Amino acid sequence: MAKGLKVKPENILHGNGSDELIYYMITTFGGPVMYPVPTFSMYGIISQAHDEKKIEIPLDKDFDIDIEKTITAIKKYRPKLIFLSSPNNPTGNCFSNDRIQKIIRLTLTLNPYPLSLVIVDEAYQSFSDEKSFIPFLDKYKNLIILKTLSKIGLAGLRLGFLIANEDIVNEVNKVRLPFNVNSLSQAVAIEALKNKKQMHSYITSIISERKRLFSMMKKIEGITPYRSDANFILFKVPNADKVYYGLLKKGVLLRDLTGVIGNCLRVTVGTPAENTVFLRTLKQLI
Repeated sequence: MAKGLKVKPENILHGNGSDELIYYMITTFGGPVMYPVPTFSMYGIISQAHDEKKIEIPLDKDFDIDIEKTITAIKKYRPKLIFLSSPNNPTGNCFSNDRIQKIIRLTLTLNPYPLSLVIVDEAYQSFSDEKSFIPFLDKYKNLIILKTLSKIGLAGLRLGFLIANEDIVNEVNKVRLPFNVNSLSQAVAIEALKNKKQMHSYITSIISERKRLFSMMKKIEGITPYRSDANFILFKVPNADKVYYGLLKKGVLLRDLTGVIGNCLRVTVGTPAENTVFLRTLKQLI
């Protein structure tokens, strides 16, 4: 794993999925904990479980980081941890590289040094054209990268990775449970990571189908799909509840996000046959 990521083994900590690693970081460093919203729900849930203050900054109209509000909040609340999921869940887009770096640089200029640890959660980065932030680890000592095998067909293994400088890894490792990753998951993951050709084929197929889905959804009157760098597409419909339950009756299960983003649903990119069924059923309902 370290060789593939071009880091040292001492820079990696394995977890029982990214959720466990998020839990460990909040346990280790505490709060306040800052993140944009909407985003991956576990940042807030685990913060609340630890009784740590949550600082939620709404994304801008383009689902990007609102940099001015974020900078103001950092200076005011002085968070210990800042989580940035890029590509973001559930919106699917990558945040602007320059805005992420601006946040990292700001936290390096404020006392205590560094004011915050910035976690870039790259769970969906494999499906994006944007580069990983791993090359910035040498430049920014307060940067942490999260990765997982869950989004590339191995969700059942529950295997995530924290990549950071050795001092951070050592601190988080102090609270790690001694038997957090089972031997079977480790063995399967090693074999999967060896088969780079098959992994690349799977990812390429998902990206190709995502482009097809997006193109076809744009042609359906009343549907507004949002550009995605992940393995899913967020889209807006006139009556989300009606469409959601209509699809469900036909055996097509989506993610209902109406409570987070008005009239929005999220479809995960499946096999070509599954995607065709979804498109056909969606057209009928609309």
